[in-house]
Amino acid sequence: MAVVESLPKEYGYVVLVLVVYCFLNFWMSISVGIARKKYGVPYPTMYANEADNKNAKLFNCVQRGHQNSLEMMPMFFLLMILGGIKHPLICASLGVVYIVTRYLYFKGYSTGDPQNRLSIGKYGFLALFGLMFCTISCGVHILAA
Repeated sequence: MAVVESLPKEYGYVVLVLVVYCFLNFWMSISVGIARKKYGVPYPTMYANEADNKNAKLFNCVQRGHQNSLEMMPMFFLLMILGGIKHPLICASLGVVYIVTRYLYFKGYSTGDPQNRLSIGKYGFLALFGLMFCTISCGVHILAA
């Protein structure tokens, strides 16, 4: 418990934002399951083949939106956890921005037009870059201590 007690009180916001992202991920998972039924793509097929399924692109866009979020999740979590040690409020705020853009990225992708994912979803990278700067600052602070 000594480690937890040495964290700033505001680090709790970082923890809560990470949990919110987990709920977003659950919702995206459920959305993929619903799309599987709607577009006739059985498990364990990861992506539908356009030659076999006329709705393949629609399903694949839903699947890809979730898959991309899973690919980015380890980096997001790592940057939140480490950067939040030194800058918990900034990281929590950037985390909320990232979650909102991830939601909009997924919703846009799920329309079946991959370009729709970028309208606001592309700004999630700005939040990630902010988290990177916070994490770099944390590392430099630890080395300077």
